[in-house]
Amino acid sequence: MNRLVLISIISVLIYVMASCSTKQTPDRKAVAQLDSLFSRLYPADEPGAAALILKGDNIVYKKGFGIANIETKEPVTSKTFFCIASVSKQFSAVALMMLHEEGKLSLDDNVSTFFPHFKAPFFKTITLRHLLSHTSGIPDARPRNDRNFVLTAIDETSYVYMEELDKLNFEPGTAYEYMNPTYQLMYTIIEKASGMKFDDFMRARIFDVAGMSESIYFEDGKPIPHFSHGYRLNRNGEGFEKYDYGEASFFATKADGGLYTSVEEFAQWEMALRSNLLISKKMSEEAWSKKIDIPDTSYTGYGYGWFIEEKQGLPKKVYHTGDNGGYQIYAGRYPDKEILYLIFATRNDKNREATVEKVDKIMKSAGWLD
Repeated sequence: MNRLVLISIISVLIYVMASCSTKQTPDRKAVAQLDSLFSRLYPADEPGAAALILKGDNIVYKKGFGIANIETKEPVTSKTFFCIASVSKQFSAVALMMLHEEGKLSLDDNVSTFFPHFKAPFFKTITLRHLLSHTSGIPDARPRNDRNFVLTAIDETSYVYMEELDKLNFEPGTAYEYMNPTYQLMYTIIEKASGMKFDDFMRARIFDVAGMSESIYFEDGKPIPHFSHGYRLNRNGEGFEKYDYGEASFFATKADGGLYTSVEEFAQWEMALRSNLLISKKMSEEAWSKKIDIPDTSYTGYGYGWFIEEKQGLPKKVYHTGDNGGYQIYAGRYPDKEILYLIFATRNDKNREATVEKVDKIMKSAGWLD
């Protein structure tokens, strides 16, 4: 064989082998696309985010972007703790469902059972199911003329206005209105039904069981591990300023939004739910089914502590968002595909819905949602 021809053949073979070795699999392509998306959104020298995707029993994506603390320049990692804001609601919801299954309360109990000092008779018609699904009709009438109250109020002081409440926004069960104070009621309901302090119950019965060893509820002055701050753009739009406790309204309540955790520990929560360690499969299926449709939000309803999205071309999604101060949180799950995906951010200036839509497309293109 001509030496030149032989060299040409060998060169072609080397090229083909190299092409095969560098060709991206769908999984590798998805990871590269996710890296590109998040690194554009969260530059290394600005407040950032942690992202995680759990597929089956395997974490297929886990990275931090940007910084957790502007003063120390500490980077965001998968261990960074964020205030997960309203994503905290699902923990309170599960606590109620646990107590229901243990016979210590019933989801059909009315509010007056736990708050007999609330004067209005309509509290006897509002059940725990209404609180869980944001269908109670109770308005948010927390006083906002006292700045100190707005900045420091805890659960028990936030719902005091209900003692004298004399009207509802609608008949219980007939409409949907997202309402934080009704979840704050769960702080006291959990204590009364369990006979334990709220934090003690959540630690012993939920966090320890799920393997969330460091997750913790915010209190002024309480140390929080792997702590981050929430940030917002300043008025000039040229830099960031801290925006959490002391600047943000109603930051100190727990049952509706005060949990600090990391994407790694939240993945433990997901595994506990899948394994029915906390509530039964029947109970979780009830929680992840629509109780009410949400007006002006296509394909979406609310269950017990979770939004339910049933969009054509995608599996059923069970998710929640969280916004508290500068924290912007997303926790989505496709139960039938055993997929959890998390985006926990220390800044609130990004279009979360657009980001989530892009992540959904990346996962679908990789075949993860088939």
